[in-house]
Amino acid sequence: MSAKGELTRRNIIEKSLQLFSVKGYFNTSISDILHATGLTKGGLYCHFKSKEDVWHAVYSDAVEIWKSVVFKDMQSAPGPLERIERTIENVLHGYLGREVFDGGCFFVNMLVELSGQSDSMGRHILKGFVGFSKLFQSWLTEAETADLLKPDLDYREISNFIVITLNGAATLYMSTRDRMVLQQTNNQLRFFIRQLRS
Repeated sequence: MSAKGELTRRNIIEKSLQLFSVKGYFNTSISDILHATGLTKGGLYCHFKSKEDVWHAVYSDAVEIWKSVVFKDMQSAPGPLERIERTIENVLHGYLGREVFDGGCFFVNMLVELSGQSDSMGRHILKGFVGFSKLFQSWLTEAETADLLKPDLDYREISNFIVITLNGAATLYMSTRDRMVLQQTNNQLRFFIRQLRS
């Protein structure tokens, strides 16, 4: 792809990410995307086959943005439990608190909107949440290997609880913009994780 073509594609993705974040996927029309990008239909379809195709590119871009925030400064965390605590803090204060996406948490919004509307897109988002939980599980297993945890813990249940709690904080924060939601969630999850230590 030419440099100009790549710039056009990036512009479509960036503008569509803003639109999907604020208006939702189904409330964003092709006309909205054309208006935001200044393209014709032919110009848009030169890069993407459909609105769903645009969404998949937007989703991938949103994941990379999310990763750059959520896993920031991870190398300075001395162990797996500290990595979990740092990740939680980054999600709450770096990602949600900084309102990285205009409409709040892009992934929670999309999951709520697309579940029951588009099974394939809903499953695609859900797979990301499952992957996040599995990452926490792998860090808990690493902590177990280092004899840092109490015995007989269910790592899958703990990891799912963390992800569910973060998603709950995301929805409550988006509806209130009350930063105490983020601080209290961070405090309670940190307390919870420290109770797991041997």
